[in-house]
Amino acid sequence: MTSIDNLKKRIIIGTQVIKPTVSVIPAFEIRNLKLWYSQNQALHDVSFDIAANQVTAIIGPSGCGKSTFLRSLNRLHETIAGSRMEGSIKLFGDDLYLKSIDAAYVRRRVGMVFQKSNPFPTMSIAENVLVGLRLNGVNDQKFLKQRLEESLRLSALWDEVKDFLDRPGVSLSGGQQQRLCIARALAVQPEVLLMDEPCSALDPIATMKIEELIQTLRTKVSIVIVTHNMQQASRCSNKTAFFYLGRLIEYSETRTIFTNPLNPQTEAYVSGRFG
Repeated sequence: MTSIDNLKKRIIIGTQVIKPTVSVIPAFEIRNLKLWYSQNQALHDVSFDIAANQVTAIIGPSGCGKSTFLRSLNRLHETIAGSRMEGSIKLFGDDLYLKSIDAAYVRRRVGMVFQKSNPFPTMSIAENVLVGLRLNGVNDQKFLKQRLEESLRLSALWDEVKDFLDRPGVSLSGGQQQRLCIARALAVQPEVLLMDEPCSALDPIATMKIEELIQTLRTKVSIVIVTHNMQQASRCSNKTAFFYLGRLIEYSETRTIFTNPLNPQTEAYVSGRFG
């Protein structure tokens, strides 16, 4: 069975949505992760578990490996020439780096929302949401209509766009475009949603909507968010990982990281003494 067949089997039987099985194992199990870009080592021996159905924040100064780590979780770093990794990453018990596993299939299970919203400029709002399903051979119009509304509702966008779904996705405001990209990622029902600085280009009101959305979504999908905003990390996340110079310095409950960290480097960073 091909990876596309597996995806379709996971998403739909007839018109019935298949929901991921509830599991007590972590969303991710990362062990001895090392990653290089050519000769430059970006990550050093990173090992920790990321909890399922929670929000995990990744913090640290610029250039510390946060985005590289995030991209390793769905093998997106492999799009960069000269990258290579050692170690293992398991998603709900499945080794994501087995040679038999297609990277595209991994990226369907682990969705990504980037720093800058990137709706497809020639597509309507509706087609922006449904493009992933169509590319994977889903053509049932009733199901597509259902997933369109569900995804837009999950991204808190339905009430704002339901009357003009045929308009271009790029006609929306910046905050709406970012939520449209979240809806697009959610349409294929990923098990994990990665967010790389999703609010950095947004105004405070749009940022608040994205943060409220994160709190709603965490009951349905595991979320890993990279952020430079310490207040955002403390507001949004259940657990926080602090990276510095490509190494995981500390990982704990968010409250502990911000009020009683064990490592002096963590305390110095969250208190603003460097970074």
